[in-house]
Amino acid sequence: MGTKESELIKGRREKVKAIRDRGVNPYSNKFSVNTTSFELKKDYGELSAEELKKVSNKWSLAGRIISKRVFGKASFFHIQDRKGKIQAYIQKEEVGDEEYKFFKTLDIGDIVGIEGTLFKTKTGELTINVLSLTLLTKSILPLPEKWHGLRDVELRYRQRYVDLIVNPSVKEVFIKRTRIIQLIREFFNDRDFLEVETPMMHPIPGGATARPFKTYHNTLHIDLYLRIAPELYLKRLVVGGLERVYEINRNFRNEGISVQHNPEFTMLEFYQSYSTYEDLMELTEELFAYIAKNLIGKLKFNYQGKEIDLSPPWKRYKVVDALKDIGGVDPEIIMDRNKAFDYAKKLDIEVDNSMGKGKILMEIFEKVVEEKLIQPTFITMYPTEVSPLSKRNDEDPDVVDRFELFIAGREIANGFSELTDPEDQKARFLKQLKDKEIEEVGKIDEDFIRALEYGMPPTAGEGIGIDRMVMLFTDSPSIRDVIFFPQLRPEK
Repeated sequence: MGTKESELIKGRREKVKAIRDRGVNPYSNKFSVNTTSFELKKDYGELSAEELKKVSNKWSLAGRIISKRVFGKASFFHIQDRKGKIQAYIQKEEVGDEEYKFFKTLDIGDIVGIEGTLFKTKTGELTINVLSLTLLTKSILPLPEKWHGLRDVELRYRQRYVDLIVNPSVKEVFIKRTRIIQLIREFFNDRDFLEVETPMMHPIPGGATARPFKTYHNTLHIDLYLRIAPELYLKRLVVGGLERVYEINRNFRNEGISVQHNPEFTMLEFYQSYSTYEDLMELTEELFAYIAKNLIGKLKFNYQGKEIDLSPPWKRYKVVDALKDIGGVDPEIIMDRNKAFDYAKKLDIEVDNSMGKGKILMEIFEKVVEEKLIQPTFITMYPTEVSPLSKRNDEDPDVVDRFELFIAGREIANGFSELTDPEDQKARFLKQLKDKEIEEVGKIDEDFIRALEYGMPPTAGEGIGIDRMVMLFTDSPSIRDVIFFPQLRPEK
């Protein structure tokens, strides 16, 4: 902190003391609002100056002072509330000498309540003529003058409260995020899905292959794991007769952090009985189109300089075809495990001798295909080896009835026809255990197998990364831009 900034803060602390010495609470909680900046502009912004003179209503609203132009006997300032900002005009003649003098001592960042009438300035700006002003919160730390110019992007994430104050575009991203989640709920509720909640602490982590966060329950004397996916609990509900369920859930994975990954993230997961993965691909197209139309009014929009077109139907490729046609991989490499292994090594991909052909091909896919999938594309027919919860394809048991959706070069969704055969499911779990893919607890979820033995109807399920979806619809380059408080290293 520089000397100048330290002096500013010292001066503001002295102002707090002076306010208290006058018998005034610098952190008051006694003010009622009856409007917002947005409502005033919507209802009166188009009226002329003459028409406004006929409006005698008095309005009260509150917000943060974000600019001030102080003159001898009158001043202009802007306050910012949850809906935007509006100009205010305060005169010594109107509010009295003491109150005007007090206003002049206020700082950018202070939160005030104002009451007044409306008029328009000579430049045509809707303005509140202040009749009374109340200090509600004294700001001690000064707002940054050039927040956009800060090179330390991490500071914006760490001090999101400041980021939201000074960058209206940031607030818009999170308003859109909330709207997207509302639209998701509307979409599924209209299709007779039931929104449910399942446990966030699991005795056995399952539903995905990922390293979990571990905790301990003092009363039960057991280890628990923050969920890596709600899948196995949601499918238990399907067994119980809830044929269409969805959950907007928080998942936790104790793994890497990147522009696409945060240890704590939000997923939409849903299950529909008497459906296949192909039905869900169509449903996914409908969902994204529904959100796009209601959020931005069109199916074509720009994401990071590239036009994305969500108009159905979307492209579909089998994994092997995508490797060949998009990744340029020789068919002989795709068909032969040893050749695939050698090819992966040439691409500097970390592979080992325990990996089967399916895993190696998916590593190659991630390297040579994924970033090229800019327009919405479904990749289907994944190797059984990398799909422990998916139904095998009836014609080719080496692959499963599964898809992943890619947009803008990243995975957005994963869906498949569910494996309902309890014996096949147990065998795959045991293979995962043998291959040390679920070594965290050293056991499989026997209760889930028991649930399947009661009988699960033919079902398709899907998970969609909401954070990545929000990135797409808000043109945000990093997952940290769409999470209020992303995980960061401790401050130095």
